[in-house]
Amino acid sequence: MSIFEAMMLVCFGLSWPMNILKSWRTRSAVGKSLAFLLIIEVGYICGMLNKMLVKFDWVFFLYVLNFCMVGTDTILYFRNRRLDRLRAQGAEV
Repeated sequence: MSIFEAMMLVCFGLSWPMNILKSWRTRSAVGKSLAFLLIIEVGYICGMLNKMLVKFDWVFFLYVLNFCMVGTDTILYFRNRRLDRLRAQGAEV
């Protein structure tokens, strides 16, 4: 187990709830990058696979938690993109 790996995941993990809240409140996908979110997800998947295949420890659960938070933000991205399109068409959202 690497304490520094765990600290990195905790620091990243602290930023995702703020990002999710911003996505929820703004109801807009402007400034968001789907490619960025998916690359982060792939990175977390690689971290989880490493923990499962090389040396499993409790840090695995930090990867899972972060993966779920980025997944939530990705879902909000699609909702917000749809809302952006509706606003562009002049529909009241």
